[in-house]
Parts: sequence; C-alpha cells; structure tokens
Amino acid sequence: MRLALLRHGPTAWNVELRMQGRSDQPLSPEGEEEVRSWTLPSDLQDIRWLASPLRRARRTAELIGVDATEEPAAVELDFGAWEGRRLADIRAADPAGATANEARGLDFRPPGGESPRDVQARTVPLLHRLAVEGRDTGIVTHKGVIRAVLSLATGWPMVDKPPVKLFWDRVHLFELDADGTPHLARPNLPLKADP
Repeated sequence: MRLALLRHGPTAWNVELRMQGRSDQPLSPEGEEEVRSWTLPSDLQDIRWLASPLRRARRTAELIGVDATEEPAAVELDFGAWEGRRLADIRAADPAGATANEARGLDFRPPGGESPRDVQARTVPLLHRLAVEGRDTGIVTHKGVIRAVLSLATGWPMVDKPPVKLFWDRVHLFELDADGTPHLARPNLPLKADP
C-alpha cells in the first residue's frame, strides 16, 4: 500500500529556525498563503488522510482540502528544553556537547525530549496498522517524523547527510510491506499545479 507523507506549511518559528517540536505553533500568514497554492497530485487527492494533532498540521490538511483524522503517533519529535531555541545558539553555547549529541544520530536527544529512535518506536506500530488495513493513506505531519520514516525505509542512521534530499514543500511517497516496513518510492512529488 502507498503512504504519502507531507510536512505542514511554514510557521514563524520555521522562518526563524527555531525548534518547535510539540510547541503548538500556528501556520504564519505567509505559510497559510503558501499552503493555499499547493495542489496534491491527482492520485493522492481521494485517499484517506490523517494529520498530527498539532494545529499547524491540521490547518495544512484543511487548506489542501482533505478531511484528515487526527493521528497522535504523527506528532513531531519533542525537543524538550530546546523548544523555541535555535540550533545555532545551542551549538554556540556548548560546541562540544552539541557536536557529541548530534554525532549520536538516531539516539540524538535534547534534554527532556525525544530521540529520532523514540519517534520510530511510536511510528512503527502506526505503519503496521496502516499496512494491515491496506488502504492508501496520506499523513500531514512533521519533518522529524518524515525523517524517522526515511531512516526506517533506507537504513540511514542519521549521522550523515540523508540518502536523498527531501524538499519540505513536496509530498513524499513510500510503499509499505504487509508488516508495515516502509520503502521510499517517490520523494519530492510537486504540490504546485502545472502551469
């Protein structure tokens, strides 16, 4: 079955390069305008859609015209004490500590937050459930969740550059095996209507 993953539209914190994680930031006015210009590929318009419970994802689903059911497992990685901070500021405050933490890849963990491996642990049961149900599904979610699924699909340990560059104003298509194992099928499908 097919799984389409779409990151929510831009927020003010995205533009400011702040880690927003579980902070329930809304789309910015510019983000809403951008999302209004998105058009899903025709073969993804009538599939079942889910959305993270955070309002930036729910609003994105609404603006692209899908009736999405909230899915708690699709919520963003929890950045703990780093919520609202810029990675550049964290690196400047503790260069050695930040470098060591980032070198942990899947086990990178902000103080009081989640690791990408934790995100995978809550995503795997969702992928399994979707595969058992066997219905093509789209999820409006977050960068951390999409990267966690990409890691599951490709074996990427998150200690270096990803095996494929994902653009965040695109939809990323995966195929799920019967047990929920994801495989990257077609990344970076355009969301803009052809002129």
